[in-house]
Amino acid sequence: MVGPVTLSRRQVEEVLGARGLRPSRALGQNFVVDANTVRRVARMAGVGPGSRVVEIGAGLGALTLALADTGASVVAVEVDRHLIPLLHEQVDSAGVRVVEADALTLDWGTLLALPVHPDTEPWAVVANLPYNVAVPVVLRALDEAPRVTAMLVMVQREVGERLAAAPGSKTYGAVSVKVAYHASARVVGRVPASVFVPRPKVESVLVRIDRHPEVAVDPALVPADALFALVRAGFAHRRKMLRRALADSVPPEAFTAAAIDPESRAENLSVGDWGRLAACLPPASPR
Repeated sequence: MVGPVTLSRRQVEEVLGARGLRPSRALGQNFVVDANTVRRVARMAGVGPGSRVVEIGAGLGALTLALADTGASVVAVEVDRHLIPLLHEQVDSAGVRVVEADALTLDWGTLLALPVHPDTEPWAVVANLPYNVAVPVVLRALDEAPRVTAMLVMVQREVGERLAAAPGSKTYGAVSVKVAYHASARVVGRVPASVFVPRPKVESVLVRIDRHPEVAVDPALVPADALFALVRAGFAHRRKMLRRALADSVPPEAFTAAAIDPESRAENLSVGDWGRLAACLPPASPR
C-alpha cells in the first residue's frame, strides 16, 4: 500500500505508468488525489462502524480507504480489469472486498446478499461516478436495491442538479421525478476539479440521496411502468402545455379529476401530481 489514505497526483501517474496504463476516457476515469476530499466524502456519507457500504467505481482505492477507515464494511466495485490488481494492492489489507463488475449490469440482489450480511441490514452507496453512467447507476440502485437506503454520489454539476431538482426549476425532468418517487435528494457540496487526475473540464458536486420508507405513488393504484411512461411522454415535449403534450394519452376529464391544470407544463408537476394524473386515466384497451 502506498500512503495511508490516497495516492498523490505524482504517485497515481507513476503507478499507472509502471503498468503501462492511463486513465480511460471511455470509462470516464478521473481519480481523486486529495486526502482531505476523500475524508470529507466519507464523513458526509455518515458511515462508520457497523455500516455496510458499496463503492461504485473504486479505481485506485482512494475513497475506498477513507470509507474503510471509518470502520465501515466496504465492498468496492470496479469494472476496469486492468485496475483490479492495483486496487487489491491498495485495499486488501484494510479488509475491503473487491468485486469486478459493471455497475450498469450489476446484480444488486446477489451483491447485497453476501453470506456475512443478513438480508435485513441496510446499505449505503458512495461513489465517484462518471458523467456517462451517473444517472443510470443511481436509478438502477433505486429501482433494484431497496436495501440501499442512502447514497452519496460525486457527479458532474449538471447531473447533480438534475438528480436533486424540484418542480418548477429548469433542471427538473423525468430523472428528477424518478428520484423523487423513491427518495429525497439534495446537493450537499462542491468538489473542485483540481483534486482529480486527469483534471476534468467540468464542475463536480456531491449529491445526498435518502430513500423514503415507501415510494411516493402507491404501485397498487398506479404501476411504476405506467407512471413513468406518462412522465416520459410529458417531458418529451416539455415546452408544450400538458393538454397538448399528452393529448394522445390523457383525456380532458382526467386533468379535471386529478385537479391538474391542463395548461401547466411537465416541469410544474411533482411526483404526487403525476401519480394523481396517472390514477385518473381510463383503463387501457385490451389488444
